[in-house]
Amino acid sequence: MPSYLSPGVYVEEVPSGSKPIDGVGTAVCAFVGLTEKGPVNEPTLVTNWTQFAQTFGDFTGGGALAHSAYGYFLNGGGSAYIVRIEPSGQETAPAAAGATLCDAQGDPAFSVRAAEAGVAGNGLRVVTEPAHDKDESLFKLTVLKDGRPAETFEKLSPAKAAAAVNQRSKLVRLEALTDDARTPAQQGVPCEGGADGGTGPAALSPADFIGDALDRTGIAALEAVDEVTMVAVPDAMASLASGALDRDQAKAVQLAVIAHCELMADRVAVLDTPAGLNAKQVRDWRVDEAGYDSKYAALYWPWVKVLDPASGKPCFVPPSGHVAGIWARSDDTRGVHKAPANEAVRGPLALELAITRREHDLLNPLGINCIRVFPGQGIRIWGARTLSSDPEWRYLNVRRLFNFVETSILQGTNWVVFEPNDPKLWDSVKRTITSFLRGVWRDGALYGRTPADAFYVKCDEENNPEDSRDRGVMTVEVGIAAVKPAEFVVFRISQYSEGASLDE
Repeated sequence: MPSYLSPGVYVEEVPSGSKPIDGVGTAVCAFVGLTEKGPVNEPTLVTNWTQFAQTFGDFTGGGALAHSAYGYFLNGGGSAYIVRIEPSGQETAPAAAGATLCDAQGDPAFSVRAAEAGVAGNGLRVVTEPAHDKDESLFKLTVLKDGRPAETFEKLSPAKAAAAVNQRSKLVRLEALTDDARTPAQQGVPCEGGADGGTGPAALSPADFIGDALDRTGIAALEAVDEVTMVAVPDAMASLASGALDRDQAKAVQLAVIAHCELMADRVAVLDTPAGLNAKQVRDWRVDEAGYDSKYAALYWPWVKVLDPASGKPCFVPPSGHVAGIWARSDDTRGVHKAPANEAVRGPLALELAITRREHDLLNPLGINCIRVFPGQGIRIWGARTLSSDPEWRYLNVRRLFNFVETSILQGTNWVVFEPNDPKLWDSVKRTITSFLRGVWRDGALYGRTPADAFYVKCDEENNPEDSRDRGVMTVEVGIAAVKPAEFVVFRISQYSEGASLDE
């Protein structure tokens, strides 16, 4: 309390004791993959296609990420984080330059290699000639460096030449190629094939996608970006289609995306299938090969055909970027509680494969969200399931609604930390969360005719006993009844006889 020393009227601003909870954003996608240019392994925010093209280049980046980002913004996406990766180099060992000395018949007699590995050995030349001794088997060996004599050994015998040269020379090493040592003919041969060690040709690997949390690279770099709610790696399957990754490697990348989303627990992975699969093949891949089971991931099939501006020809790309844009559009127009399905896909010319209802019957129970063509309605997303085997988390909008509610409450009650853990605080927290959830209920996200039917908030002495308070713990129980989508609409129709009562 302030001290008042002179008479007068004073105004005090009294803290309210609680703060309202604001709903967090639900439609920020992160893309990880290959681009034409741009910062590497640095999550970069872009808000439209123009920004993307200026920072990361056009459609010639060697992967599907540019097409996916374009489809994302075209379908309603507003903000995205781009993580550009680069294929890592292959480490190569240094190689020593070498040459072969032949005998008078042209058969290999000795091999010569530079004493030190590297390209410097390519400047050596080895000259052999007769020693002009009574013993005609003796020979003379000279090593030229940069065209000038650098080392000479006189009167070498074939049997002892290798030992003598290897003991005295600082430039070359000699090795007999036959058991019966033969005198090399008069000749001069250059040493070739020397190479310095280091990074060789670039090769794409799962590690380039997965990255490292400490180094803030790849998918792991997204751990530091709290705004992300969706993660797509279209180049995982695009690289499989191009041969840059094999099936096990592509699966490893997708498993890393799923693991990241489960670790963060506030985002959902948007996954693609391999290209060129029919309904039976995608079912077999889903069940027998991939086997993913996660409430933080959703799978879409088939690929979509788009126009490639770089070549002017149609090409097939993974659908995850277009799908993420539709999630953002649905969140903006209806809310995160609305299943992002029965929505038109903007941009594709066609699908890789048009499926029938019978085929869809086979795939939908497995959590494969199909993209279908409907006459007069165009191409539409026709599925909204996660890859979870748990019925409670079957529907994608339920998972994303819980992500929204949990994150909003988490961020909106940060002021509670270190406050006195007493009934006054409990009532304040309960009042704050109740006010937030009442707004969520009014938006149609919760099931129930009244707020009491739709949610409850409990924070009192019963769930905050003395032993919990002694440990500095305050517990709040929150329950919400999420609205499930009308996935199967059934009309029961029967014949109605004229004159019969409707109640009969």
